[in-house]
Amino acid sequence: MSLVQWIEFQSIGDDRGALVSLEGTKNIPFDIRRVYYMTGLDANMPRGFHAHKDLQQVIICLSGSFKLTVDDGKHRESVTLDSPAKGVLLGNMLWREMHDFSEGCVLMVVASNYYIEDDYIRSYSDFVSLVRG
Repeated sequence: MSLVQWIEFQSIGDDRGALVSLEGTKNIPFDIRRVYYMTGLDANMPRGFHAHKDLQQVIICLSGSFKLTVDDGKHRESVTLDSPAKGVLLGNMLWREMHDFSEGCVLMVVASNYYIEDDYIRSYSDFVSLVRG
């Protein structure tokens, strides 16, 4: 079973460019409460290294590419995101790491809730203890 759940978005385009629309409870499987994006990413400075207790997210690479590693405490899987028309659904209790950012990489995250610090699990050992009971 794959830990990575891809979501394909419809891309409407012509010679002028492409348009991709994100809609909560339609092509995003939850109500959208927060959207943020990251720019100026350094290939040698990985990001993430946390899990969420309850939050769901969809992560999308708007420009460039990066690698996403997802871990459920038992298995680990890595994929490359390099298309604004594809995203990865990150459910709760999944450890995530983002790395190997290309030059000019822009990534966007769509989240099911507002920022709540108490929802974060920032220690991998704590995460593994929680998922393994």
